[in-house]
Amino acid sequence: MTPQSPPGERRSANDGPKAAARNRAALVAAAREIYAESGLQAPLSAIARRAGVGQGVLYRHFPDRSAMAFAVLEENVGQIERAADADGADIAHLLGVLTWHQAESAAFVGILHAEGMSSHAEVPAYAQELSLRVERALRRHLPDGHRLTARPDDLMIAVAMVSGAVTGPTREERERRAVAAWRLLGMEVGPVRPFEG
Repeated sequence: MTPQSPPGERRSANDGPKAAARNRAALVAAAREIYAESGLQAPLSAIARRAGVGQGVLYRHFPDRSAMAFAVLEENVGQIERAADADGADIAHLLGVLTWHQAESAAFVGILHAEGMSSHAEVPAYAQELSLRVERALRRHLPDGHRLTARPDDLMIAVAMVSGAVTGPTREERERRAVAAWRLLGMEVGPVRPFEG
């Protein structure tokens, strides 16, 4: 027999799938903020706290650290891919979008070093995949014979070098340093902003 609520007392509605979707969105938003500040090694408990959910809810949506990181960073990479597919896209435009993400997120910078690590055993598979997707998007817009196409690794070594320069206490300082690093590599950077399209 189901207990009845006393007259006048409202029972909370069970939102079911709606609550699950809200919780997942809150977790991704919280992880994006925390990863941008602290990188991918930030504790998952901090993400759950910031999202306002329990750790059990986090693990229902993201069974491990890799799943959480992939959900967050896939959005960054997706923006770069969409920018590469946009009408009139060129390498300067793409570098502007890439630079915005580099200045915005310590976690995103981390995946850009994935291909250059000495042992792929120490690099999560999702980081390798995302790094390769960034490389493919950029490579499509490098002119034939460009000096960053001389050797297979040159492009991502340049990206990693710029990522290494992305330091500083403010977003503006990190962006300034990234643009300066691209300039020193002889690359023009378009407007530094996220891709909206």
